[in-house]
Amino acid sequence: MPYETILYEQAGDIATITINRPKSLNALNSQVLQELNQALDQIAENQDIRVLILTGAGEKAFVAGADIGELSTLNPLQARYFAKNGHAVMNKLQELPMPVIAAVNGFALGGGLEIALSCDFIYASENVKIGLPEINLGIIPGFGGTQRLARIVGKNLAKEMIFTGKMMGAEEAGQKGIINRVLPADQLMAEVQKTAAAMAAKGRVSLNAAKKSINNGMDVDLASGCEMEINAFALCMASEDAKEGTSAFLEKRTPAFKAGLKG
Repeated sequence: MPYETILYEQAGDIATITINRPKSLNALNSQVLQELNQALDQIAENQDIRVLILTGAGEKAFVAGADIGELSTLNPLQARYFAKNGHAVMNKLQELPMPVIAAVNGFALGGGLEIALSCDFIYASENVKIGLPEINLGIIPGFGGTQRLARIVGKNLAKEMIFTGKMMGAEEAGQKGIINRVLPADQLMAEVQKTAAAMAAKGRVSLNAAKKSINNGMDVDLASGCEMEINAFALCMASEDAKEGTSAFLEKRTPAFKAGLKG
């Protein structure tokens, strides 16, 4: 379907969503959230897609945050609805049955960092600036920032970033484990595509099982997480991909994984 605030492209088994409001630094408004919500539903049902890339249009920003003009008009009930819509999008990104890479350029602030943190990992350009500066507006992160950032960097650093609203450069964000790789801006998308292609060559079943095991295991004790892994491992062995992968290894050939998530 046609979109007004995002671009959608599928090349083989890799899909790309580009948030496309460069004049507004790709700020997240209600329309962007609605269109992202629809696109993610379609991607989740598309058995041909193995990896999703999420990025922003232009050179200045990935997503500079939520649309302040819209935020300034909201009453408390409307603000709750806006935040719930944002959380719905972030949760869908996190729970997609395939890996999601955030390709971050320029500013990733507020909602921009929150949407990047909802992806499986982040590759960023050297000029990136990240932060959760909502405290400077008299509010707090509303799309999961207080929760996901703390789970990545720890409670104390998350508090410092959120309480001060300070921005962080690419090098420091990489050292803190927020960003996986920092790259020259002109190499960012090529490296993202290379990693996406490497993952797309793997099986859908095992990618999905690994993603679920890691994400769900983070919220339980070690023993429960290990039990999740045991069950996921066993389910992988029930798929045709496991038979293909082990046969290919023994026959010294490249596996051709074809199993879907719906049988």
